[in-house]
Amino acid sequence: MNVRGLPLVKPPYSRITAIDLDRGEFRWVVPFGATPDNIRNHAALKGLNLGPLGRPGNNVGTLVTKALLIAGEGNFGPTPSGQRGAMLRAFDKTTGKEVGALHMPAPQSGSPMTYMLNSRQYLVIAISGAGYSGELVAFRLPS
Repeated sequence: MNVRGLPLVKPPYSRITAIDLDRGEFRWVVPFGATPDNIRNHAALKGLNLGPLGRPGNNVGTLVTKALLIAGEGNFGPTPSGQRGAMLRAFDKTTGKEVGALHMPAPQSGSPMTYMLNSRQYLVIAISGAGYSGELVAFRLPS
């Protein structure tokens, strides 16, 4: 539902929320993903710096490591380089601050997993999407 091409619902359109289970309170909330092009480029919003508002349907699955929360975008959308694809994002798990992002040629299509090999931690992401056959992509996490 929209009015003149803008959503009726207040952003963020996708978000990640960390909950303190001991207190039952939100520790932090961050928009997940870039602002959709139809909103960012809308004539009624020209000149406004909206920042990231998240994209609907973006959350596929997250993974928490010792220091990070890792989440890949679940749909094709705007990327910083303008390439078609999706982003894999890492957030500091205590603050929610985005600490890194990598371009993936297709959206995440399942929850990420991690494993250790020779004392190094790896992250594996399933990716696939329209016109892109499925594959597993592995990343080595920094020490």
